[in-house]
Amino acid sequence: MAVAVPEGFRGFPPRALTFLRGLARHNNKPWFEAHRDDYDNALRAPMRMLIEDVDVKLAQIIPEITGTPKKSMFRIHRDVRFSNDKSPYKTNAACWFFHRDSGGGVGGEAVHGGAGFYFHLAPDGIFCGGGIWMPPRPALAKIRECLADDYDGFQSIVLQKAFVRRFGTLDTEGMLKRMPRGYHADHPAATWLRFQSFTAGCPLTVEQVQSPKLPDTLAKQYAVLTPFIRWLNNALGLKQSSGR
Repeated sequence: MAVAVPEGFRGFPPRALTFLRGLARHNNKPWFEAHRDDYDNALRAPMRMLIEDVDVKLAQIIPEITGTPKKSMFRIHRDVRFSNDKSPYKTNAACWFFHRDSGGGVGGEAVHGGAGFYFHLAPDGIFCGGGIWMPPRPALAKIRECLADDYDGFQSIVLQKAFVRRFGTLDTEGMLKRMPRGYHADHPAATWLRFQSFTAGCPLTVEQVQSPKLPDTLAKQYAVLTPFIRWLNNALGLKQSSGR
């Protein structure tokens, strides 16, 4: 008897975005439970397959970065404990590929564990990217120390033609107006030292995410980001690898 081979990623079906649009209008448990089949089969299952397929490609591009369906996919449930917005569900789907020595996980735990790659699917924006978002003070201090010492190396990566062509400039969210304490305003790396996040991304189209070729698309983008990710992780003491 032939053994059934699980299918790989086949694209997110149109009803994945239809589900997220509906969830944005009816963000409550009764509506979610009535449409759970759409979540499970149009969103959750394809995302898990996407993570597995991209992980295989990352093993050839940047082996120290990995992803698993269990650890990479962000929960659909929001943490409302400290929020005035008590809507129970996120209206996007996302996944995170992380350094294998960082402890894994998603959300703040993963982002603060090191630099990695991200994919985001929502009706109002589809994109991929990578880096490290709002690291805690000790990690940010390490990155700034390396920026001060290796300004030329960092700038050669983020100003490289292929990087700029695909991602433009780094995101400036949370950028300081003044220099951080301990650094002079005339430091050669003054601009970069004022960053509090180090991330870059680019938009994707609906056609790309509905295509079986999405893992290849993400792999190409992540390959261009690889020197940037490795520079950040090296600053944090997370080493690169030549294989798994």
